[in-house]
Amino acid sequence: MNLLSPTVTALAYLVAAVLFILALKGLSSPKSARRGNLLGALGALIGVTTVFLSHELDNIGWILGVIAVGAVLSVPASRMVQMTQMPQLVALFNGVGGGAAAVVALLELQHADTLGFLVAVAFTVFVGSVSFSGSIITFMKLQELMTTRPVTFPGQQFVMIALVLVVGLGSYFVIADASYTWAIALMALGLLGGVLVVLPVGGADVPIVISLLNALTGLAVAASGLVLGNTLLLVGGTLVGASGTILTREMAQAMGRSVTNTIFGAFKGGSTAGSTEASDRPVRSSSAEDIAILLGYANRVIIVPGYGLAVAQAQHTISELQQALEAKGIEVVYAMHPVAGRMPGHMNVLLAEASVPYELLVEMDQVNPQFKNADVALVVGANDVVNPAAKTTPGSPIYGMPILDVAEAQQVVFLKRSMRPGFAGIENELLFEQNTTLLFGDAKDSLTKVLGSVKSL
Repeated sequence: MNLLSPTVTALAYLVAAVLFILALKGLSSPKSARRGNLLGALGALIGVTTVFLSHELDNIGWILGVIAVGAVLSVPASRMVQMTQMPQLVALFNGVGGGAAAVVALLELQHADTLGFLVAVAFTVFVGSVSFSGSIITFMKLQELMTTRPVTFPGQQFVMIALVLVVGLGSYFVIADASYTWAIALMALGLLGGVLVVLPVGGADVPIVISLLNALTGLAVAASGLVLGNTLLLVGGTLVGASGTILTREMAQAMGRSVTNTIFGAFKGGSTAGSTEASDRPVRSSSAEDIAILLGYANRVIIVPGYGLAVAQAQHTISELQQALEAKGIEVVYAMHPVAGRMPGHMNVLLAEASVPYELLVEMDQVNPQFKNADVALVVGANDVVNPAAKTTPGSPIYGMPILDVAEAQQVVFLKRSMRPGFAGIENELLFEQNTTLLFGDAKDSLTKVLGSVKSL
């Protein structure tokens, strides 16, 4: 039974759309991110409730059952997921959204009555399928269920040319034969295309691809809004598509690459390789006690957090070390690279968990001029974002990527588990410089030892 009039339904969708916009605004800052999430969830709740109250729904039992199953699966998963696994969780959510849009569009084909409707169906089926399969591959790469290195195959340079076939098939579907057979064929090509496009992408490029696929999912959802005649889906999908596109461009710029180079460069062997071979070149290493002395007698320390800190769950320990140094009158700030932790804002959220003051998190453009006045730069788990090869080695896969100018500090202390390279799979020349000292071990264990020694000074 329809309990809401068309006017009330439209107003409810408008409220939900405004909440989505406010959610995106809230997510732009760690201070307001929690509120932004809640606003977005409230908007989604209003949208779903409005659908139930404004339409005659068939199979209501199946719908409620599926919602219940989704809740049972998602709530424990969201509570158990570690912060370091957030990028792959985003990839999974993104893939599910794209896949759902494709399936809904396929089912709605039976109601096709206009050319515009068929165009929306073809677009949603194909793009949603690309997003689904591509997101699954990115999840598997980040979760290390498969190699993070580029997976190449014969004839991969012709994959993009095959898009012409997709356009041709889509045109035939829209103009000549809008049947389930051709729609399923379009879906199959989308699934295959998502796999083949993402497989050659490796290393540090994977998070950028996740963001791009997220934008594609948004466009697919917006198109499904046209298919279903649902304004909220159209608005929400457009917001996701637009914000995902902006984020993709920002991430690509932070890596010193264009979006086209990130995607198409993979077919030329240009993406980061993700090698795991450890270097055997000699380096200068030291003990936690010596590092504590170096830090304890400094005037200014800049901490550079990275993915290794996140993996070790050492955010609380680094916060304690920061407070111990500040208690001795030492100035401490954190240097934040745009893609530290693999995703924008990932490291900011991690440090916020440990109650690190937001004003101590200094973005790359502001902190880089400060390194030359720093007595010690303490690098914890970061590698590629401080690698001078981005500036000095034209043949490097990260050449041109903006980096933190850690090398300009008086002394550099590197906390590393081993001499294996970072996610980009290349050696970091900074490790072999005269002013660099390494402390090997798990980041949390090493920081705990340094913290204890600093307190005893």
